[in-house]
Amino acid sequence: MTGFIEWFMSTLGTYLSPQLSVFLVSMVPLVEERGGLILARLLKMPIREAVLWCVLGNILPVPFILLFIERVIEWMANHHMSRFAEWLEEKARKNKPKVDRYGFWGLMLFVGIPLPGTGAWTGSLVAALFDMDLKKASLSILLGIFLAAVIMTAVSYGGLGILFS
Repeated sequence: MTGFIEWFMSTLGTYLSPQLSVFLVSMVPLVEERGGLILARLLKMPIREAVLWCVLGNILPVPFILLFIERVIEWMANHHMSRFAEWLEEKARKNKPKVDRYGFWGLMLFVGIPLPGTGAWTGSLVAALFDMDLKKASLSILLGIFLAAVIMTAVSYGGLGILFS
Protein backbone atom coordinates (compact mmCIF):
# COMPACT_ATOMS: atom_id res chain seq x y z
CA MET A 1 0.00 0.00 0.00
CA THR A 2 2.80 2.44 0.81
CA GLY A 3 4.23 1.85 -2.66
CA PHE A 4 0.93 2.92 -4.19
CA ILE A 5 0.75 6.01 -1.97
CA GLU A 6 4.32 7.00 -2.86
CA TRP A 7 3.56 6.50 -6.56
CA PHE A 8 0.36 8.54 -6.28
CA MET A 9 2.09 11.40 -4.47
CA SER A 10 4.87 11.58 -7.05
CA THR A 11 2.59 11.39 -10.10
CA LEU A 12 -1.09 12.30 -9.96
CA GLY A 13 -0.85 13.86 -6.52
CA THR A 14 1.41 16.61 -7.83
CA TYR A 15 -1.48 17.91 -9.96
CA LEU A 16 -4.33 17.55 -7.46
CA SER A 17 -5.34 19.29 -4.27
CA PRO A 18 -4.65 17.38 -1.05
CA GLN A 19 -8.40 16.98 -0.53
CA LEU A 20 -9.01 15.48 -3.97
CA SER A 21 -5.93 13.27 -3.61
CA VAL A 22 -7.14 11.84 -0.31
CA PHE A 23 -10.68 11.43 -1.69
CA LEU A 24 -9.48 9.53 -4.77
CA VAL A 25 -7.04 7.29 -2.89
CA SER A 26 -9.84 6.37 -0.48
CA MET A 27 -11.89 5.13 -3.45
CA VAL A 28 -9.22 2.69 -4.70
CA PRO A 29 -9.93 -0.99 -3.98
CA LEU A 30 -7.63 -2.61 -1.39
CA VAL A 31 -6.13 0.79 -0.48
CA GLU A 32 -9.38 2.49 0.51
CA GLU A 33 -9.72 4.60 3.64
CA ARG A 34 -6.58 3.14 5.20
CA GLY A 35 -4.44 4.52 2.41
CA GLY A 36 -6.35 7.78 2.29
CA LEU A 37 -5.65 8.48 5.95
CA ILE A 38 -1.98 7.63 5.57
CA LEU A 39 -1.78 9.98 2.59
CA ALA A 40 -3.65 12.70 4.53
CA ARG A 41 -1.12 12.43 7.35
CA LEU A 42 1.78 12.66 4.89
CA LEU A 43 0.14 15.76 3.38
CA LYS A 44 -0.24 17.22 6.90
CA MET A 45 -4.00 17.53 6.47
CA PRO A 46 -5.96 18.34 9.65
CA ILE A 47 -7.60 15.27 11.19
CA ARG A 48 -11.23 16.32 10.76
CA GLU A 49 -10.72 17.24 7.13
CA ALA A 50 -8.81 14.02 6.47
CA VAL A 51 -11.53 11.85 7.98
CA LEU A 52 -14.23 13.69 6.03
CA TRP A 53 -12.53 13.19 2.63
CA CYS A 54 -11.55 9.60 3.39
CA VAL A 55 -15.02 8.56 4.52
CA LEU A 56 -16.67 10.25 1.53
CA GLY A 57 -14.22 8.63 -0.88
CA ASN A 58 -14.69 5.21 0.69
CA ILE A 59 -18.50 5.45 0.75
CA LEU A 60 -18.98 6.60 -2.85
CA PRO A 61 -18.31 3.24 -4.60
CA VAL A 62 -20.43 1.18 -2.17
CA PRO A 63 -23.91 1.69 -3.73
CA PHE A 64 -22.53 1.03 -7.21
CA ILE A 65 -20.86 -2.18 -6.06
CA LEU A 66 -23.97 -3.36 -4.22
CA LEU A 67 -26.24 -2.63 -7.18
CA PHE A 68 -24.11 -3.51 -10.21
CA ILE A 69 -21.26 -5.88 -9.33
CA GLU A 70 -23.15 -9.01 -10.37
CA ARG A 71 -23.80 -7.55 -13.83
CA VAL A 72 -20.19 -6.38 -14.10
CA ILE A 73 -18.88 -9.84 -13.20
CA GLU A 74 -21.26 -11.46 -15.70
CA TRP A 75 -20.11 -9.04 -18.41
CA MET A 76 -16.44 -9.73 -17.60
CA ALA A 77 -17.03 -13.49 -17.75
CA ASN A 78 -18.51 -13.10 -21.23
CA HIS A 79 -15.82 -10.71 -22.52
CA HIS A 80 -12.50 -12.49 -22.10
CA MET A 81 -12.08 -11.52 -18.46
CA SER A 82 -13.41 -14.72 -16.97
CA ARG A 83 -10.30 -15.29 -14.86
CA PHE A 84 -10.73 -11.93 -13.14
CA ALA A 85 -14.47 -12.56 -12.70
CA GLU A 86 -13.67 -15.94 -11.13
CA TRP A 87 -11.08 -14.30 -8.86
CA LEU A 88 -13.69 -11.77 -7.64
CA GLU A 89 -16.23 -14.49 -7.00
CA GLU A 90 -13.64 -16.59 -5.16
CA LYS A 91 -12.65 -13.61 -3.01
CA ALA A 92 -16.29 -13.17 -2.01
CA ARG A 93 -16.76 -16.90 -1.44
CA LYS A 94 -13.62 -17.08 0.72
CA ASN A 95 -14.78 -14.20 2.93
CA LYS A 96 -18.44 -15.21 3.19
CA PRO A 97 -18.01 -17.42 6.32
CA LYS A 98 -16.39 -14.51 8.18
CA VAL A 99 -19.42 -12.35 7.45
CA ASP A 100 -22.07 -15.08 7.82
CA ARG A 101 -20.97 -16.05 11.30
CA TYR A 102 -22.16 -12.78 12.81
CA GLY A 103 -24.44 -11.37 10.07
CA PHE A 104 -24.91 -7.61 10.22
CA TRP A 105 -22.22 -7.14 12.88
CA GLY A 106 -19.88 -9.52 11.10
CA LEU A 107 -20.06 -7.47 7.91
CA MET A 108 -19.51 -4.28 9.90
CA LEU A 109 -16.42 -5.73 11.60
CA PHE A 110 -15.17 -7.17 8.32
CA VAL A 111 -15.32 -3.72 6.72
CA GLY A 112 -14.16 -1.84 9.82
CA ILE A 113 -11.17 -3.82 11.05
CA PRO A 114 -8.32 -2.65 8.80
CA LEU A 115 -6.67 -5.90 7.74
CA PRO A 116 -5.41 -6.87 4.28
CA GLY A 117 -8.27 -8.01 2.06
CA THR A 118 -11.00 -6.40 4.14
CA GLY A 119 -12.81 -3.12 3.62
CA ALA A 120 -15.82 -1.56 1.96
CA TRP A 121 -15.06 -2.95 -1.51
CA THR A 122 -14.76 -6.57 -0.39
CA GLY A 123 -17.62 -6.23 2.10
CA SER A 124 -19.85 -4.82 -0.64
CA LEU A 125 -18.78 -7.60 -3.00
CA VAL A 126 -19.66 -10.27 -0.42
CA ALA A 127 -22.99 -8.61 0.41
CA ALA A 128 -23.97 -8.27 -3.25
CA LEU A 129 -22.94 -11.72 -4.45
CA PHE A 130 -24.68 -13.46 -1.58
CA ASP A 131 -27.90 -11.43 -1.77
CA MET A 132 -27.77 -9.79 1.63
CA ASP A 133 -30.61 -7.36 2.30
CA LEU A 134 -29.58 -4.10 0.59
CA LYS A 135 -30.59 -1.78 3.45
CA LYS A 136 -28.96 -3.90 6.16
CA ALA A 137 -25.80 -4.38 4.09
CA SER A 138 -25.57 -0.65 3.34
CA LEU A 139 -25.93 0.33 6.98
CA SER A 140 -23.49 -2.35 8.11
CA ILE A 141 -20.89 -1.24 5.55
CA LEU A 142 -21.39 2.41 6.50
CA LEU A 143 -20.82 1.62 10.18
CA GLY A 144 -17.76 -0.41 9.19
CA ILE A 145 -16.38 2.56 7.27
CA PHE A 146 -16.83 4.75 10.35
CA LEU A 147 -15.14 2.11 12.54
CA ALA A 148 -12.21 1.92 10.11
CA ALA A 149 -11.97 5.72 10.18
CA VAL A 150 -11.68 5.71 13.96
CA ILE A 151 -9.06 2.94 14.00
CA MET A 152 -6.98 4.29 11.13
CA THR A 153 -7.15 7.88 12.35
CA ALA A 154 -5.75 6.73 15.69
CA VAL A 155 -2.99 4.81 13.90
CA SER A 156 -2.20 7.42 11.24
CA TYR A 157 -2.30 10.45 13.49
CA GLY A 158 -0.40 9.07 16.44
CA GLY A 159 -2.51 7.05 18.79
CA LEU A 160 -4.81 8.43 21.41
CA GLY A 161 -3.28 11.89 21.26
CA ILE A 162 -5.77 12.69 18.51
CA LEU A 163 -8.59 12.67 21.03
CA PHE A 164 -7.16 15.74 22.68
CA SER A 165 -6.18 17.79 19.61
